[in-house]
Amino acid sequence: MEVSVPKLSAGLLPYRVSGDGILEVFVVHPGGPFWARKDLHAWSVAKGEYEEQDDPALEAEREFAEEVGVPAPPGTRLDLGQIKQPGGKLVRAWAVEAPDFEVDEVVSNCFETEWPPKSGRRQSFPEVDRAEWMSAAVAREKLTKGQVPFIDRLIEVLREAGTEVRETAKPPPN
Repeated sequence: MEVSVPKLSAGLLPYRVSGDGILEVFVVHPGGPFWARKDLHAWSVAKGEYEEQDDPALEAEREFAEEVGVPAPPGTRLDLGQIKQPGGKLVRAWAVEAPDFEVDEVVSNCFETEWPPKSGRRQSFPEVDRAEWMSAAVAREKLTKGQVPFIDRLIEVLREAGTEVRETAKPPPN
């Protein structure tokens, strides 16, 4: 009986905390025709697959640069652990504080696929078509459901370190 080995993926989740304590994260939207019109539960931590013998922390750095087009922001990496996505893939992520990190244009590596399906025609698409800073509250709605726990873990780690964070702006007083 053949044992199925889950796919492994590693990535980085840059974050910043605004002056009023709102936690923002930097996430990416996958490119290609399947994701073109999807927004809710379509975004992701910048990540990529690696082999079991590889160093996941180094692979996270490499994948970030490949998907976003710039080196990952410098700083201390906070290990957010590993989660199992609904499809079975194991994703490990690190957060990095990046208050001054900005990307004017995403320049992602590309993948090739048959498009339209069964057409026999191969087309090339960027792995990532855009990246954005968004509040933790918005990220909860836009991230694939299997990656939302990384937001919870980041909030927990920051609060344990004494950083008070909120997911969204305070509602206006009545």
